[in-house]
Amino acid sequence: MDTKTIKDLEKRLWDTADELRANTGLKSSEYSTPILGLIFLKFADSKYKEFEKEINTEYEKLKGSRRERNIEDIAKEKCGFYLPSESRYDYLLNLSEEEDIANKIKVAIEGIEQYSPELVGILPKDSYHNLSKEDNNKVLNRLLRNFNDIPTGIESDIFGEIYEYFLGNFALAEGQGGGEFFTPRTVVQYMVEVLRPTEGKILDPACGSGGMFVQTAHYMKRQKQNGNDINLRAYGVEKTGETVNLAKMNLFLNNIRGDIIEANSYYVDPYDSYENFDYVMANPPFNVDNVELDLVKGQKRFNKYGIPQTKGKNPKVPNANYLWINQFATALNDKGRAALVMANSASDAGHSEKEIRKALIEDGIISQMVALPSNMFITVTLPATLWFFDRAKENKDEILFIDARNIFTQVDRTLRKFSEEQIKNLAIITRLYDGDSESFYELIREYEKNRDNAEIEEEKKYFQKQIDWLLEKFPEGKYEDITGLCKVAKLEGEDGIIDQDYSLNPGRYVGVVIEDDGMTAEEFKEEIFSLNNEFKKLNEEAKELEKRIEENLDKLVIEYE
Repeated sequence: MDTKTIKDLEKRLWDTADELRANTGLKSSEYSTPILGLIFLKFADSKYKEFEKEINTEYEKLKGSRRERNIEDIAKEKCGFYLPSESRYDYLLNLSEEEDIANKIKVAIEGIEQYSPELVGILPKDSYHNLSKEDNNKVLNRLLRNFNDIPTGIESDIFGEIYEYFLGNFALAEGQGGGEFFTPRTVVQYMVEVLRPTEGKILDPACGSGGMFVQTAHYMKRQKQNGNDINLRAYGVEKTGETVNLAKMNLFLNNIRGDIIEANSYYVDPYDSYENFDYVMANPPFNVDNVELDLVKGQKRFNKYGIPQTKGKNPKVPNANYLWINQFATALNDKGRAALVMANSASDAGHSEKEIRKALIEDGIISQMVALPSNMFITVTLPATLWFFDRAKENKDEILFIDARNIFTQVDRTLRKFSEEQIKNLAIITRLYDGDSESFYELIREYEKNRDNAEIEEEKKYFQKQIDWLLEKFPEGKYEDITGLCKVAKLEGEDGIIDQDYSLNPGRYVGVVIEDDGMTAEEFKEEIFSLNNEFKKLNEEAKELEKRIEENLDKLVIEYE
């Protein structure tokens, strides 16, 4: 989805929330359930329409012959599921307000469950009867119309977008505890571009709405030349029941084979993950305290590189960051690769965490570290770093560091994202590091084509700017260290990783570009004095405002006494 489409969706969600707020007894934390059910029906209908002609043609072609098949089986083969007539969105949309729409929605969902038993108990079907004691049909009819025209492109991670929206605007309980937050789509896309998954089993032990799986599947489908059939099996763990259902809906609509299990990944390893996966992708909760040491210290997956724990008579897990890091590293098979989002603090953490980091580095599993820009996440401002693991990595005595903190597109005053071109430009650094110059020149040719086909002058300039950036950084079409952007650091040697006390902070290695501001020493001195005077003036104004506010509050208190 582009920014305009997302904003349009957000407006519809907000209008729908207003509808529910005004006409139902639901709390804001409960809005998502009926909304997600209707949006699921809309997306299921939209996807089915894409294959409907093909399904019907195949059915009619085989009808009456020895090879005759029922339409349900053909639909599952072509689309991934069968949608009976009573489950179609248009059917529900055209119901009159005199009919029992709540019951019709329940029948629609039961119709889907009949042919897709894996969805039994996942979709909300009983919540629609209780939206409002009065005018229930009118409310449901308006809700159905609200979502009739939402964009339903198959490439969309619609449930991820909705999940993010509700986390940010209605503070759902499952998103506000333990450092949990939705991973922006563009960050996940970049992770996938670096990881370059082909086929196999992928684990996300903190899967949320399943966005990592969706973006991985989309990437694999784009790379595949002969249709959408991909060999991917997704294995997710999520501790919140409602979010488990959300992820299962997401997998179902994107035709991704796999399973999501409700469990706490600290204490339960439902897939026996140790050295069992081709890929691991996750954005786990940051800095979680109070994980029970006794419940994790005996687990094999946490012991290969060491258990994070404090010293003393009653040791405990300082926070869970390095439990997650252990989980990702040990879940990989001998050719496995991983990508994870982690708090910046983990890159330099001391004590037992440093010892684990040292063991990981010396094992040669860490392939790349990327510092992200701030304000990339809608519900938190905490800065983050991407960690990449590669079991089959050849140069085990070095790590690629990338500082992407200054590469972003400003969405609004408080939110940033990666543009499609920024994702490609950052990912090409990895390709060049791997010796893939052809991908570099292929990207330049793509930008040249976009530039030449652009009708607006600003677009031409934009794509030329991308070309200039690439050729300025890598004029030979080969990887090289760029101050302020990327650096390959060796384990040993001056300013190497050992010399930097096993830090994995990209800023320590990449360095900064010092730009000349064009000022003379005297001009700089005058600027500092001017800023200082302005700061003093603002301080005085703040004190005056504080005094007025205090006086007004005192007056209010006196009035109410």
